[in-house]
Amino acid sequence: MQKQALLYTGKAKSVYETTDPDHLVLVFRDDTSAFDGKRIEQLAKKGRVNNRFNAFIMQKLADAGIPTHFEKLLTPDEVLVKRLNMIPVECVVRNYAAGSLCRRVGVEEGRQLTPPTFELFYKDDALGDPMVNESLAVTLGWATAEQLAEMKALTYKVNDVLNVLFDQGGMMLVDFKLEFGVFHGQVVLGDEFSPDGCRLWDKATKKKLDKDRFRQGLGDVIEAYEEVSHRIGVDLSGI
Repeated sequence: MQKQALLYTGKAKSVYETTDPDHLVLVFRDDTSAFDGKRIEQLAKKGRVNNRFNAFIMQKLADAGIPTHFEKLLTPDEVLVKRLNMIPVECVVRNYAAGSLCRRVGVEEGRQLTPPTFELFYKDDALGDPMVNESLAVTLGWATAEQLAEMKALTYKVNDVLNVLFDQGGMMLVDFKLEFGVFHGQVVLGDEFSPDGCRLWDKATKKKLDKDRFRQGLGDVIEAYEEVSHRIGVDLSGI
């Protein structure tokens, strides 16, 4: 299977066609963005770290029975994935209050949310990825009610699996976002899972170990990503 023409360039990954119509190649770049792409910088090694991190997480989720688009690592910054028909809605679970939730409803940062909240956001940078609900998603044809129910169930299952994993590494999984697509009629987890798309805090110190270090100008972004990787057992050798 060979990488073919560039299909799409996102904020942090490039997507290529392959000689197999059911598969694509994702290239993880060093680009780092915030505020819906309004701020973009290059951070050395980020693409390779996130590629290896994502592969590790996707394998953990597959082992737990969660269908993912991940197939195999190809190079330090490339991965082979199933070609999904992407659903343009992000699923967000929050275990602790942070980010936009604090701004929207005035809750203090770090408050534990029991039970965890589940939210949907329409993927559109120009609109600021607005929060939506299931009814709107169905009415506008973004997904069926059955697909949304499966996405919600899978998102909570991911939360259960990863809460244990990160807790064992001495971290709090504050929140995260997931994207799903459809592969031969099945709802499948797509995109990536990395510190770019979640919030992770040290349990003891509440030190931020995710992309908030970039958003908030805290520095040592890749060093934090590498620390998270080492804590949960991601092999970063050779990158």
